[in-house]
Amino acid sequence: MAHDQIPGIDLAARPSGDGCVECLAGDGPGWWFHLRRCAECGHIGCCDSSPSQHGTKHAKQVGHPFITSFEPGESWFWNVNTQEYYEGPELAPPTSHPTRQPTPGPQGAVPADWERHLR
Repeated sequence: MAHDQIPGIDLAARPSGDGCVECLAGDGPGWWFHLRRCAECGHIGCCDSSPSQHGTKHAKQVGHPFITSFEPGESWFWNVNTQEYYEGPELAPPTSHPTRQPTPGPQGAVPADWERHLR
């Protein structure tokens, strides 16, 4: 099966922005450790180690099975239904947040003791 035909992956979906949609909107403490991208709609959410875990929450709430890393240099896919990693196609750019953006982020919102807040 061609990558463009994998249910749950839309090669044309562009990222929703450079940071976690919900964190930036004030849902939760407002910062993330790493970012995840929905492979179906492009929603950017925070990873499961982040305090709010918005990436996986989005995938489960809307029924989009695949999330992928939105970190520079990472290209894996995770299926939230099967709990398995996969290799997948290259999605529409950008494939990561800007390298100037700090991790964790966003700049100015991360507490000094951020490591204590990871899950």
